[in-house]
Amino acid sequence: MRYFLHLAYDGTRYHGWQVQPNTLTVQQELDRCLSQVLRQPVYSLGSGRTDTGVHASHQVAHFEAEFPETLDLETALYRFNRAFPPDIAAYALHPVPDNAHARFSADARTYEYYVRLVPDPFSVGRALYLDRAPDVEAMNQAAATLLGSRDFTAFSKVKGGENHYVCVVYEASWHVMPGGLMFRIRANRFVRGMVRLVVGTLLTVGRGKITPAQFQQILHAQRRVDASSAAPAQGLYLSRVEYMPDVVPPELLPPGLPYFVGK
Repeated sequence: MRYFLHLAYDGTRYHGWQVQPNTLTVQQELDRCLSQVLRQPVYSLGSGRTDTGVHASHQVAHFEAEFPETLDLETALYRFNRAFPPDIAAYALHPVPDNAHARFSADARTYEYYVRLVPDPFSVGRALYLDRAPDVEAMNQAAATLLGSRDFTAFSKVKGGENHYVCVVYEASWHVMPGGLMFRIRANRFVRGMVRLVVGTLLTVGRGKITPAQFQQILHAQRRVDASSAAPAQGLYLSRVEYMPDVVPPELLPPGLPYFVGK
């Protein structure tokens, strides 16, 4: 049977999500712990591949396994969390149709990027610290040009292995928070490295080095060399993965989890 597992993790000590030889990844730890608890080989597939040092407050993975008759889902979730290292936690576990896919069944994803403007020792590794506040109004003017169906070649990693670079962006804006800022972007899909490159270039706008109009020109020119360098990984979070209710029924979601299902 196929299951969806909703989880979160601090990506600081991991070399990204995807299993890689001779290094520690989130997927590797997840598969190890699931296999240990279920006493059978388990291989998971995530909704997206976060990079080294990137976090997730909501990641979804699917896996296939045969549960013992004596093991209910609530107990299984409890045992998974007992087996996980402290920087990985699961919030919900439920069966899904055999054709449900954590990646390809997702309707939208949201990423958030956190910037601290006040020194905070507790946010080291979890947010980018800036000693000067950027121009939020200018960054939001630039971010507004991302909305709609756009080609993000300019904001993609070279040789990212993408078939195409067109994404439909539903939301892209900066929000003032106590002690800092948060950038939220929601889209139907993301190309590799896109969010950190967008944030890095928006921060260049915020520093007054380029204008919102020049940011839009970079987007439309579709040349990777024109964009700024990527923002550091520690401020980035995969924060919401959305599915239709026939894949993830809303009543199965744990209380307080900061995301919703469906568009």
